[in-house]
Amino acid sequence: MYCKISSRITSLYDEPFFSLLHQKSKPIRRNQETVAILVLAFTLRSVLVFPSSSEYDSQSTGSVCDGDRNIILNPRFDNALCNWVGRGCMIALYDSMADGEVLPMSGKHFASTEDLTEPWNGIQQEITGRVQRKLAYEFASVVRIYGYNITISDITAKVWVQAPDLREHYIKIASVKATDEDWVQLQGKFLLNCSPARVIICLVGPPRGTDILLDNLVVKHAPKVPPSLPTIIENPALGVNIIANSNLSNDTSGWFAHGNCTLTIGNGTPVNLPPMARDSLGIQKPLSGRYVLVTNRTKTWMGPAQMITDKLKLYLTYQVSAWVRIGSRATRPQNIRVTLKVDDLQWVNCGKVEVTDQKWLEISGSFRIEKKPAKVQAYVHGPDAGLDLLVAGLHIFPVDRHARFSHLKQQTEKIRKRDLILKFTSDSWPLVGNSVKIRQTENSFPFGSCINTRDVDNEDFVDFFSKNFNWAVFGNELKWVWMEPRKGELNYKDAEELLNFCISRNIQVRGHCIFEEAESAVQSWVRGLKEDKYELMSAVENRLSDLLTRYNGKLKHYDVNNEMLHGSFYQDHLGKDIRANIFKNAKQLDPSAILFVNDYHVEEGRTCDSRSSLDKYIEHIIDLQEQGAPVGGIGIQGHMNSPVGPIVSSAHDKLRD
Repeated sequence: MYCKISSRITSLYDEPFFSLLHQKSKPIRRNQETVAILVLAFTLRSVLVFPSSSEYDSQSTGSVCDGDRNIILNPRFDNALCNWVGRGCMIALYDSMADGEVLPMSGKHFASTEDLTEPWNGIQQEITGRVQRKLAYEFASVVRIYGYNITISDITAKVWVQAPDLREHYIKIASVKATDEDWVQLQGKFLLNCSPARVIICLVGPPRGTDILLDNLVVKHAPKVPPSLPTIIENPALGVNIIANSNLSNDTSGWFAHGNCTLTIGNGTPVNLPPMARDSLGIQKPLSGRYVLVTNRTKTWMGPAQMITDKLKLYLTYQVSAWVRIGSRATRPQNIRVTLKVDDLQWVNCGKVEVTDQKWLEISGSFRIEKKPAKVQAYVHGPDAGLDLLVAGLHIFPVDRHARFSHLKQQTEKIRKRDLILKFTSDSWPLVGNSVKIRQTENSFPFGSCINTRDVDNEDFVDFFSKNFNWAVFGNELKWVWMEPRKGELNYKDAEELLNFCISRNIQVRGHCIFEEAESAVQSWVRGLKEDKYELMSAVENRLSDLLTRYNGKLKHYDVNNEMLHGSFYQDHLGKDIRANIFKNAKQLDPSAILFVNDYHVEEGRTCDSRSSLDKYIEHIIDLQEQGAPVGGIGIQGHMNSPVGPIVSSAHDKLRD
């Protein structure tokens, strides 16, 4: 029941000793006399500190704290620096600093790191045995910094966790901008998903020469937060169009021009609802065949508009649908959009379609509002200035999700289930009176999830994943930037750990990904080769050969060159043919693998992403195939905010065709 201090343990000090050292209230590094005393003190073999029995018992009894007890021992340094150590540095105890300008906030002392040299240096305490798995903990501390030239710096609280097999990972709790002027609160929460062998809580972050000052630290069980009640929406009017005079039977009543343009009425549009609106709404009355003609457009944002403020309800998903067309003078493809202007501060994109001729096309999309607005305007716009815009049958209506789920259940019964006929014959035993029990032991329908190395430490996740999924894709562990962050330093350990995990559970694996086209996702040493085409090509060939040779036959699918709609690093520096050639070479290295394209913002209809759309994705895939690329599958990442079933299904059907 004591703390041991010696020349070999530079992070624990004796309280009376430090009272002597800091009687002038100055830090060690500024006081030569103090440094001399410190050196002499370290010649001692050890110094013993005996806390009072009542204080010790209040801090250390039991292995796991119950209720709202603080699991941190000696949290306010009443017992000097017992239970605290430096993380790659020394720590010291103070009652004041800077001639009394820095004083403790809550107790008699505070701790300080000494001579930090790395951002991971700091102060820490081991909490093994006092923290439980699957319990949320609240973290609260009071901190500040002290340094010669730095007045503000981040301080970060982390938990270091070591698993029984000695694998390690960190959990970030919280960060705060700390200053040298005053104490600040650093607060957060954390939870352990695994059963750890060791757990250490630490504070790190400031740059070299800037120290962390810690006044106190509290870690307690977080109170359970009751689940939020479902939002009750009165009279949702599901499927009811909130656009007034949508059929234009009263000419332009309810409509106005957004911008200095002219609205008139014309005739000659389709009389059926656009397909995706029809899928959601079912059979409806025919449209009138009338359209709003927008002329004298001098800006791209000009078009027909309506105010819909009082008709919107929070938390409902609204589907948007209309027939649109452009005038005859377009010389290039044009984008038409439906947008919400919210409180003159926010613009919400609700749908987009690219038009290339004078045919009527459906524009579709969706949106969801979760904060009460003062004013909402819906308008249609987009083509170049000077081009006429034609709009017919604009519908904005809340989606009936329950009806959609019912429809999907019926489709599941119809498409994914079949009658099973069993025939039994026997010459040796009677069939009458016997029973037959059938149990499905495996699902052939591919259903997967993303996993990473942290997930396999979570026993609950492993149990759920193994029971419900038969495919997996790794989050980052197979990416080139992860496997070879620096040239020649190959890391296959993480990917193979996940691969072995999946193989042992009979789970198939998709390889994500061989390359990434977005330059921001390419590691710095590869970007550094872009001026030398031959060096870059050599690196690409080595990556392709190493990966597909090592995992030949083990990975059933590959995302070959990820997100080609959103980047062009390899194409820019190795030529247009490189994309198709990577596919061809990958197929030669592993003929059994199915090779995928993979991208995002292609199926929701509402995206404001100018680089990506359903039509652009289809055009991109066809272009690769025409160059001989063996594209065997299409990947969609599902980055959606307010998905609507018919819109997503329509996109999938179009890609499949």
